[in-house]
Amino acid sequence: MKKNLDIYEEQAARAAQQGVQILVFPEDGIYGFNFTRSSISGYLETIPDPQQESWNPCTEPDTHNHTEVLQRLSCMARRYNLYLVANMADLQPCPLRTDPSSSCPPDGRWQFNTNVVFRSDGLLVARYHKQNLYWPEVAFDTPPQPEIITFDTPFAGRFGTMICFDILFREPTITLVEQGLRQFIYPTAWINMLPLMDSVQFQRAFSLGANVTLLAANLRHDRRKMGGSGIYTPLSATYHHAQKGDPQEGRLLVVRVPVLDPLWVNQSVASEEGVVREDSTSSSATDSEACHKDSCSDSPPSSPTFIASMMFDQYTFVLLNETEGEVKVCNGTFCCSLQYQRSPQSSSEELYALGAFAGTHTVNGRFALQVCALVRCAGSDPTSCGQEVEEAETKMDFLLEATFGTKYVYPSVLASKLVLEQPEHLETAATGRVSMKHSNMTAGLVTACLYGRMHHLDSE
Repeated sequence: MKKNLDIYEEQAARAAQQGVQILVFPEDGIYGFNFTRSSISGYLETIPDPQQESWNPCTEPDTHNHTEVLQRLSCMARRYNLYLVANMADLQPCPLRTDPSSSCPPDGRWQFNTNVVFRSDGLLVARYHKQNLYWPEVAFDTPPQPEIITFDTPFAGRFGTMICFDILFREPTITLVEQGLRQFIYPTAWINMLPLMDSVQFQRAFSLGANVTLLAANLRHDRRKMGGSGIYTPLSATYHHAQKGDPQEGRLLVVRVPVLDPLWVNQSVASEEGVVREDSTSSSATDSEACHKDSCSDSPPSSPTFIASMMFDQYTFVLLNETEGEVKVCNGTFCCSLQYQRSPQSSSEELYALGAFAGTHTVNGRFALQVCALVRCAGSDPTSCGQEVEEAETKMDFLLEATFGTKYVYPSVLASKLVLEQPEHLETAATGRVSMKHSNMTAGLVTACLYGRMHHLDSE
């Protein structure tokens, strides 16, 4: 842990030289992962609740015992005069004896995957316990109640925080969005899964779909396919995604971003709205009914559908057999439509397919989805559609559309070698119809996706 904290210290010094006001470190960055409940116990510190107690670990080190990590982080924030967000492990006693009916683990203590936030004078101002543990996190407990944690800054107003897998769930993420929060701090140790869930791809998609700023710090671990961090606003993306064989260093990303907090006094600087996305309410109902009127489950005879697995889900696909045209595909009653035109110099060898999925994803987590995805297939055989692909030569102009049963639809355009492209035009109608238009690609298309999260169906 001391070695890792030394690296944090170096980065904090470099950040301070560049005038950074808030610095975010990744999930599991201090002690790593692969722990059991007992093997992590030596790394745990008991983190007081800043809502109950005002404590500056740097200036008041003797208030709590065994808080070396908290002290080190607090002094870092203080020394370099910046807000600092780090992820560590929290040990909290649990009322096993006094309240046997509580959700206490048998050993009488809670162990939480935790974000801590320090003010620029070292004061501990926020503590957040991860709500949605990813499948192998056996060292940690789910908190008895979801925690909705925000903190205020003098330079940008209010931020909310969540961790890794939380980004896909209602608590705390969507609750924060629905409370009007526009700025998110996001430590993560994200395992990249193409073609739909690469780290920077989904970070960008969340920022666009929720119309928020996201400061995302991901752990780098090539063997586990972890890597890819960024700073995203609804109009910009600054990110770093290490490629295989890159030297093992990380990268400090420093960006000046506009303040989006609606309560912030300088509202004149916060007008980053409306350039890319349009929330159109004028769309007539005929749009969303089109699917039923032309009974889209009957694809045109020229476009036979097939089933293939993508991200462990069974998608219905249709191939793009022409250099341009229109295709439609349905999975049950959920339908996706695509107008496309390949660029003239595109590779004719590369196979593309449009896929649709509506249902519950059940591998390494359970959550309900509606997804439209245009993907480059891994080979020339249709069964390869949906497999991992990182590179492509074919550039495409396209319009991808579907009517979703949720307003949380995350759009992404991923180009060759994990390069992000900003969709040219996004439109969301009151009917649930979402359309994404893009042209003039800078590199070949790997994935264009509209990823809808049906939070209200998660418990079914």
